[in-house]
Amino acid sequence: MTGLRADRPRLERSVMERVRERDPEALGALFEHYFDLLFGLTYRLLGERTAAEDMTQEVFYKVHRAAHQIDPSRDPAPWLIAIACNACRDLWRSSAHRLARRSASIDDNPGVAARLTRGTHDPERDLLSAERERLVQEAIGRLPGPLRIAVVLHDYQGLSHQEIARITGIRHAAARKRYSRALEALGRMLKERFG
Repeated sequence: MTGLRADRPRLERSVMERVRERDPEALGALFEHYFDLLFGLTYRLLGERTAAEDMTQEVFYKVHRAAHQIDPSRDPAPWLIAIACNACRDLWRSSAHRLARRSASIDDNPGVAARLTRGTHDPERDLLSAERERLVQEAIGRLPGPLRIAVVLHDYQGLSHQEIARITGIRHAAARKRYSRALEALGRMLKERFG
């Protein structure tokens, strides 16, 4: 898991102090250290590699602009995640994104790689597993933004509801409720798909 609980050591305080001063070398270290976390998050939230790459780049641009706000004594991961979630929300609200989502077919064929075996001795099992993952990701992509964020941060980033509440600026009970509503909605979507 590439979430906050993974064995990712924090950047040293001295590096974070230099990030605060917009030192290019320190900013590069921050980028290298947190790129996987933020790319994984934006990819799960947006569901498209190119969009996730663009969004991750935008997040680091926003970090550069707001570097003076960094508290060098604290882990910047929650702050970075909040920036990424807010940037994805802004994208979802944009008219260009809504238009692109409407024009894309939900039943687009998955890539050839998803149909290939992963080297195990059971290609059918691999295919079924890949198809299930594709359907779950498709369903997550159809959730409203706040519910999508709740699922991705909890299930894919490994955050607790308390951490999600802090990052998204809501109460703990509201974070748990959003997650519960997201699971209910996913269950309905997947049941419709298979039922």
